[in-house]
Amino acid sequence: MPTSRYVIIGAGGVGVSVAAELQSAGRDVLLVARGAQLAALQAGELRYLRPGGERRLSVPVAGDPAEVELTAGDVLVLATKTQDAEQAIADWAWRPVRHPDGSVRSAASSLPVVTLQNGLETERAALRRFQAVFAGVIWIPATYVQPGIVASAGTPAVGILWLGGYPSGAPEQLTGIADDLRAAGFEVQVVTDVPRWKAAKLVASVTFALSALYQPGELRDQASRLLQEEARGILAAAGLAIAEASAEATVDMSRLKIAPVPGAELGGNSSWQSLARSGSLETDFLNGEIVLAARLLGRTAPANQAVAERARRAQQQGTAPGSLDADDLLALLPQLRPAGSPEPGVLIDAKTLRALLDEPGAPAMLDVRWALGDPAGREHYRAGHIPTAVYVDLDHELAAPPSPQAGRHPLPDSAALQQAARGWGLRAGQPVVVYDNGGGLAAARAWWLLRWAGLQDVRILDGALSAWIAAGFDLETGDRAAVPGDVVLEGGQLSVLTADEAAALARSGTLLDARAGERYRGETEPVDRQAGHIPGAISAPATANLTAEGTFASPAALRARYAALGAGPDGKVGVYCGSGVTAAHDIAALRIAGIDAALFPGSWSAWSADPQRPVATGPAPG
Repeated sequence: MPTSRYVIIGAGGVGVSVAAELQSAGRDVLLVARGAQLAALQAGELRYLRPGGERRLSVPVAGDPAEVELTAGDVLVLATKTQDAEQAIADWAWRPVRHPDGSVRSAASSLPVVTLQNGLETERAALRRFQAVFAGVIWIPATYVQPGIVASAGTPAVGILWLGGYPSGAPEQLTGIADDLRAAGFEVQVVTDVPRWKAAKLVASVTFALSALYQPGELRDQASRLLQEEARGILAAAGLAIAEASAEATVDMSRLKIAPVPGAELGGNSSWQSLARSGSLETDFLNGEIVLAARLLGRTAPANQAVAERARRAQQQGTAPGSLDADDLLALLPQLRPAGSPEPGVLIDAKTLRALLDEPGAPAMLDVRWALGDPAGREHYRAGHIPTAVYVDLDHELAAPPSPQAGRHPLPDSAALQQAARGWGLRAGQPVVVYDNGGGLAAARAWWLLRWAGLQDVRILDGALSAWIAAGFDLETGDRAAVPGDVVLEGGQLSVLTADEAAALARSGTLLDARAGERYRGETEPVDRQAGHIPGAISAPATANLTAEGTFASPAALRARYAALGAGPDGKVGVYCGSGVTAAHDIAALRIAGIDAALFPGSWSAWSADPQRPVATGPAPG
């Protein structure tokens, strides 16, 4: 049946541009809007700005599906944000449609729906209801930041569209729709394999949050490439083919150029515009789609997960578009950090922490008081802790049950750690601060373990609880029960060593022993079966990372310390201690110094329990 009218659902940059250009081409349109956009349209005051000038948009408008009488021949065009599409589909699918023979049937069985969303989810949601789903991939430089104003900067083409039947094919009705859109100034290509083109747009779209959050530059470009490479790998593993537009497009892509629009300051992509309007973000359906695909494969997508979490936190905190700097990006994606550069985001000082606790999106606080031979960590916590902090039991929540083979503090499995972390109240995308009352020697275990499990923004309170008290800040007493969180943890994000790998590294690279010097030398051993150290290991007591005030030494001082021990950014470095606790303190110090290091989790407790393992004593590596 020929198209009689386009019912365009959503009056943002895409919806207004499509409606305005179709109307200019002589096609009947009805625009469905809400809020301030609806009011502007009803008053005839919506300004549609183009490179060639401005016009006040006067189109039929509705604010609710109940206001629209649908008839056979209508085409529904879904132009909402991806995160709003599911509800819009549900609202429209079961609306009555009057047919020429007088019968009334549902929209789902009578009308096609054209979907113009980013990501892969909208078409699946539409196909659950609608019999005919036409998927669209759209590139259009349209900006909607201020209610009542839409600027569309594409010229001479308004935008580019790839259209296809979903999940495959090119139904005859698409030909007429494509012709109408061409008449409206769009470059249009009808394809029979539209999921490939959707996947191609998704790979491009995983960079939207970066462009929305961070200042432009080479580092942001590197991060974009990292996200796209990860996305391509996951989609390929999931069996989703990806179109190569540069080679396969039959439209003239050179006709879409961005020109200045008089009276308008052009913004960024859709995520940028959402941040600018304090609106909801589509990141869950872009980077989150890659994370979902990875998890369905039993894999991880750590870079896309980190960006999704950071975008959500930025939205909660009201972060302005483009306001985050390179240090924030390096803390988010430390794999971008050049070799030898200091690690941002390992530490936080007491004054900065105090200010953050008063802001939206405040960090989760974890009290990790623990010391060898002191089982009273919880009692210390109850006597006084930083406000909002939850107590973490290192022996039982940051470790699996001990065994001779795995040591006194084996790594917990991901499921157990996730259950514990949700019990502490950790939420997806929320930053975390850990502290103890001993210079971070125990808190570093929580820092390392949460980073190993995939969290990016985890910091150690520099100077520990003493720094908080010295700054004059208040303490709480008693226990605090957290509201259960929803964090998702997946282990394996940081390097670890087996006993054999540790033995080999002691000869081929640098293996550091973070225990006290007397334990390294074998003069005393208060816990484990034998005294001494792994042959070839170098003594690097964790306490030497600290100043006399109990704070971490400066990056320069730590670089000098570890350089003297043979550890540098270009070599392979591993660390162990008694049971994998204080070794994390050395790893944190090394990260501050710009050096990556792997942890031997079993450490001396596992090594010394194996009678087949050699033991060295004395001050020399052996």
